[in-house]
Amino acid sequence: MEKLKAHIKDITNISDEDFEHIKTFFTLKKVKRHQHLIQEDEQVKFEFLILSGVFRAFYLDASGKEHIIQFATENWWLSDYVAYFKQLPASTNVICMEAGEVLCLTLEGREKLSENLHGMEHFFRVKLTNAYVAQQKRIVALLSSNPQKRFEEFAKLYPDLMQRIPKKYIAEYLGVSRETLSRLYSANK
Repeated sequence: MEKLKAHIKDITNISDEDFEHIKTFFTLKKVKRHQHLIQEDEQVKFEFLILSGVFRAFYLDASGKEHIIQFATENWWLSDYVAYFKQLPASTNVICMEAGEVLCLTLEGREKLSENLHGMEHFFRVKLTNAYVAQQKRIVALLSSNPQKRFEEFAKLYPDLMQRIPKKYIAEYLGVSRETLSRLYSANK
């Protein structure tokens, strides 16, 4: 729980007493490689703070093709947020790519924390704002950048993920073929 405490304190100041209350809303879950955190059409009960491991959020189109929405690693939050906030069945899948641990938080718990502790309301607002900004940048990059620029930006922003994620998933995330990704790697050495 010390990782959670440090993560929260990066954004807002909380007392030790408040943290003792905060941590009661979280449950620890160990996740094996290839294990789903979220599966399409199931209820989404939690959002997850990644303590360790690498996760992939994706949806499957009608032909079964996987479209990667995001990767998540240490200190990132992850869920199918439409399903989580609207209490609908999931439209995405979240799968563990590298065994790890996550902290699970229910929507009810999140709402209680936000209602009772101004610092936590601020924390969640900052986290959601940052996620929204990152997602908008990703959409704009996919719509307006060439593959070379998308690759360079990904490598600059997430150098550790370049080593931890199989290249086929990086290619999918960037919207390029595996062959194109190999050329981009070669061109950037």
